[in-house]
Amino acid sequence: MADFTLFGRSGCHLCEEAGELLRLAGLWSRCQERDIDSAVELHDRYGLRIPVLRRECDGAELDWPFGPADAITFMAD
Repeated sequence: MADFTLFGRSGCHLCEEAGELLRLAGLWSRCQERDIDSAVELHDRYGLRIPVLRRECDGAELDWPFGPADAITFMAD
């Protein structure tokens, strides 16, 4: 299991932007992607908030918009 999960959906330009930001910051290797359309409970929870980055160790979440510095700080906690 990855340390972080990026919740989003296929075709979401903001989700693609968040993923690219994590890649460019060198953080992507610690992440996994989850499509919120794959499960009703994910859609219900994240449908209006995507993209959302979740820290798996404690369930803390970082909502969009976030920048590289925000992601680095969040992932370092």
